[in-house]
Amino acid sequence: MLTLRRRASREDATALSSGDRRPVLLATLDVPFAEDAIAFAVDSAVESGNPLVLVNAAEVLLTLSTMVGYGYVERDDLQRALRRPAELAGALAVPVERVRLCSPHPVDALLELVAERRPGLLVFGPDRGRLSRRAYGKAATRIRERAVRERAPCLVWLAAD
Repeated sequence: MLTLRRRASREDATALSSGDRRPVLLATLDVPFAEDAIAFAVDSAVESGNPLVLVNAAEVLLTLSTMVGYGYVERDDLQRALRRPAELAGALAVPVERVRLCSPHPVDALLELVAERRPGLLVFGPDRGRLSRRAYGKAATRIRERAVRERAPCLVWLAAD
């Protein structure tokens, strides 16, 4: 019984066969990463030999100050926590890139970055103790729906509820 019909395109076939390095993308919503997400993303990058992209998507409201570049306030404790997976991956010789997205709609900005970068794996791994259950559920649902609707060209890992 056929339940899902997927059109194969030349772009899909060439992207997978050309040997492109598709990064592992570990994302959070302006809170530290969850330990299991860090372990899964770093292990995946090491095993696949692909780079690791660490993304912090932060919500900033549109005001005059954000238009001139003053919308995001760095917190030292958060920056130390966000650096931890980069240090771990670097110690294992995995190339690492850190990206901060500041947007009134951080999940949409994250999904746009996923579409641009075309990772092999998206790990959505905010620390659940630092993010409200509602915020996590809403973001995870949006990511899951978009991945299914657009037939995401990557695997998506979400922390279990």
